[in-house]
Amino acid sequence: MTWQEGIDTLVRLMKRVLSMASQVRIPDSIAVHDLQGELLLSSPTTGACVSLDPMGTRMWQLIQEHHALHKVLDALLHEYGVTETQCQQDLLGFVAQMLEDGFVETAAEETS
Repeated sequence: MTWQEGIDTLVRLMKRVLSMASQVRIPDSIAVHDLQGELLLSSPTTGACVSLDPMGTRMWQLIQEHHALHKVLDALLHEYGVTETQCQQDLLGFVAQMLEDGFVETAAEETS
């Protein structure tokens, strides 16, 4: 299996768990360092470390602000000229990877 096939499989599996009704939260243990507009995340619990590009940084900021993925999606659609389908795929892929690496946790789905 190639790296891309592995990522595609992971995204498909996580999409079964994640939806735009999902909410995610950032654990208090995650350390965030701003490196001139891009973020470096580290988890003392898992030892994982990741650097976010500007788009990943923006998604991270919106997750911190809104928690509800449908609200993050709405904000991204308002800010960027991208189709809803592409934006939703990118957001779910990003959140799936953040879940896999332990940088976010799922919360109860929003009822309203």
